[in-house]
Amino acid sequence: MENNVSNEMSQVETDIHDEVVAELFLNQVVKDFKKGKILEKIDQSLKNKDKETFLRLTEELQSISS
Repeated sequence: MENNVSNEMSQVETDIHDEVVAELFLNQVVKDFKKGKILEKIDQSLKNKDKETFLRLTEELQSISS
């Protein structure tokens, strides 16, 4: 009986660990995607010589990177 409880607790801990790792991974993927999109927009603002957009986007990038 005690062995079953121990095995069940171990499985719950493993499941929780897997969920946390998956959530961290997904958060990082989303963050990287957003950063990539902002960098593309920054490049475009530089090509267009749009200082206002460039400054706004660099602030946005800094807030995501923090």
